[in-house]
Formats: sequence, C-alpha cells, structure tokens
Amino acid sequence: MPSKVPDGQTRGWIIPIGGAENKENDRRILERFVAASGGEDADIVVIPTASRMHETGPRYEQIFRDIGAARVAVMDFDTRRDCQEAGRLKRIEEATGIFFTGGNQLRLTTLLGGTPVAKLIRIQNARGVTVGGTSAGASILSEHMIASGDEGSAMIAGSVRLAPGLGLTNRFIIDQHFRQRDRLGRLLTALAYNPFAVGIGLDEDTAAFIGPDETVEIEGSGGVTIVDGSQVSFSSIGQIADGQAVCVLGLQVHVLVAGATFNMHTRVASAGALLQAKE
Repeated sequence: MPSKVPDGQTRGWIIPIGGAENKENDRRILERFVAASGGEDADIVVIPTASRMHETGPRYEQIFRDIGAARVAVMDFDTRRDCQEAGRLKRIEEATGIFFTGGNQLRLTTLLGGTPVAKLIRIQNARGVTVGGTSAGASILSEHMIASGDEGSAMIAGSVRLAPGLGLTNRFIIDQHFRQRDRLGRLLTALAYNPFAVGIGLDEDTAAFIGPDETVEIEGSGGVTIVDGSQVSFSSIGQIADGQAVCVLGLQVHVLVAGATFNMHTRVASAGALLQAKE
C-alpha cells in the first residue's frame, strides 16, 4: 500500500516512462525528471536492477550529470540481502530523485519486494521525493503490476498476468511500449479484473508526470492511453474461462499527448495547453 503523506508535507512526483525515451538530441523527459527532483540541486539514485546489461546504470548516471544534476549514484541490487544494508538505505534517504531503468520488472519485484529498500522508497515518495522509471521501471511503480501478457487489442480472459508492484500508488495500472507492442488488450483485461484503477498505456518516448495532486501531465513525442473503469456497468470476467473473449460495458478511453491532462479526482481528461494553443 502507498505510504501515508506526513502532516504538512506533499507527496513527490511519480513518473512512469514508456521506454525508449530520447537520450540524445531531445531529452525533455529526462530533463523534466531532473527538474522535478530539484534541478541543479538534484541528488539522484539510479537503480538498474531490472537490466542485466552492465552499462545501463553508468549510462543514465552520465546523462543525469550532463543534464545538470548535482549528484548521481548508481545503486544495483543483486540479492535481497543487499536491500537491508544500512549504507544503501542511508543513500536512498539522501536522494531527491530515484530512477528505475528498464529490463525485467519481475527481477525488480523479486529482489526488492517486501524489503527495507522498497518500504523506504514508498516512505520517501510520501515525503516529497520524486520516483520515476522507464519501461519495466515504469510498470513496477504501482501496486498492481502487469507482469506479462499477450499482445493484441482483444480482451481475452487470462491474457494478462498481474503481480504486486512497488506500491507507490494503488490508483493506476501502468503498461509501457504501448502502441509499439500492441498492448491495448492486456491493459483492458487488467482493468476488467480491477476497474477501481485507471489504466495508463505509455507509448515509447512518452511519460506521465503524476503530480502530488494526482493530475497526470503528458510529456514526450508519443501518446498516453488512459482507460477509466469507474463507470463500468457490466463485466463478464467473473463468468468465463481463460481464453474466452471478455465483455465490458462503460469503459472510457482517452488518448492524450503532451499538453493534455487527466485529473484523477474528477476523472476528467482535458486538452489543456493544446486547446490554448489552438485559440
């Protein structure tokens, strides 16, 4: 469960990125992550545990230094015992921004889930620390995590497998590489199992900046598909066997791009800056 925000404090930004974000000539997503983490005073911890490529952590470390963060450290976890080390916990307590790289989200959750590090990251986000991640690092941010699933647009019972995520929020189910890997069906099916949540499907090089007031702002070159199940009037998911098509009535779907917003409290999507630019 998300940690409670202490009295007088404000929850930090939660920033899932759809993967393949621009790291070279137009780094607006990563630049905004640094800005949300304190700008020139940003102290960022990069966690590359999801990736098995040794260069992943150092690459993001260099990018964040080039953008202008004051301090950047790479902190990998190879065992669950690593997640109990006092020195690592102290370093996370000092950070103003925490960033999870891509890779395999189940590697992240099996190593970090239920450990002091996972608990501390939730606590720090509730205290105002920005937490973001790309690809697999985006999926793990929510309480309900898509672990794997079938490609395609069809809603099929059993076509998606959910697992516990990091638990910064229980309001969203996040999917990534969304349109590039044709993942609409698995996000819709995940929402059929849990219509309480809002589905966020992130295209590559696109991010959802989820603010302390739970307003979602879009950044990047692609789109974000928002699936709202709050008005669902019927779902057949509890009546059918795996492999059968699902019937769901009342889902709302919005496709947002940079400048548009979605308000979690009112469940209203807005063209935002896009409408102002047109006028």
